[in-house]
Amino acid sequence: MVKENIWRLYRAMGLQKWLSKSQIIEPISGEIQEVGPTDSVLSGPVTEDGKYISWRKEHPCALSSLPRMLNSAKGKQIVVFLDYDGTLSPIVNDPNRAFMSPPMRSALHEVARHFPTAIISGRSRDKVYEFVKLDNVYYAGSHGMDIMGPPLQVESYHDKHQINAHDKKGKEFTIFQPAQEYLPSIGKMLKELKIETCSIPGAFVEDNRFCISVHYRHVLEEDYEALEQIVWSVLSDYTCFHMTRGKKVMEIRPSIKWNKGDAIEYLLDTLGFVDSSNVLPFYLGDDKTDEDAFKVLKRRGQGYPIVVSSIPWETSASYSLFDSSEVLSFLVRLARWGKSLA
Repeated sequence: MVKENIWRLYRAMGLQKWLSKSQIIEPISGEIQEVGPTDSVLSGPVTEDGKYISWRKEHPCALSSLPRMLNSAKGKQIVVFLDYDGTLSPIVNDPNRAFMSPPMRSALHEVARHFPTAIISGRSRDKVYEFVKLDNVYYAGSHGMDIMGPPLQVESYHDKHQINAHDKKGKEFTIFQPAQEYLPSIGKMLKELKIETCSIPGAFVEDNRFCISVHYRHVLEEDYEALEQIVWSVLSDYTCFHMTRGKKVMEIRPSIKWNKGDAIEYLLDTLGFVDSSNVLPFYLGDDKTDEDAFKVLKRRGQGYPIVVSSIPWETSASYSLFDSSEVLSFLVRLARWGKSLA
């Protein structure tokens, strides 16, 4: 444990040193300029964890693999998909303070200038937008059950689930919500969970529109079982819902055939790439819910599923990044390559 904490301290110091030498200068409307070394500590973790090193060989670093990825992208349209928490922002103790850093926002903005880009999160769509605040990005909240996509009517999806709308600037887009009929039940369940979990110190129930997240990061270990029993007890009265698990969170979702993988296919469809061999999707995510997206890319035989993780775990991703700082470096390099093509 001491050795691990020392390594973390060294890595944090290394990251701080890198940020002082290599900064992304922008604001949102400007251009990305990376000053200083590009192949720094961020190109791969310095760790003596044998299991992680072995796992990393099976899931190579996406940073060092990026030149080869981009070489395969010639003549194809790159489309970028990303999770939010743990990918574009670090996992934090307070879910309401999972802010994106200005350098990350700058990099994401530049990537979206050159490639269609979408964020697919378990959070509500409105909440993710409040964190990101970029208008050149598509947003899919509630694990893909609330999508703001391109203004294209897709005939293969039921019309009652999607509407065309305009933002304040007059830009047209399509809202797709395949779980609308579940909203009344979600509202009732949300009220019950907030009341029932009040007795558990540290528990936090989050309204994510088409799903409910029960966070237990601050719940004492001896209280977790009681919290889980409360969630199961409330859920038992709603047979059309099920529970999944994430990082220190229990999530309640409608039991419909729809997940982040389906959201990817919907967005590729609306972008005009449903059966195209000339598209190259990237998906970056850090959670078990992102596995559905990784599997879609694997099944299509197109693109690069990239898991963001500092620990080894079973995944369908082909490549890996250590943490959100490596995601930042990846996006900076991708944006630079996109700019070179313009």
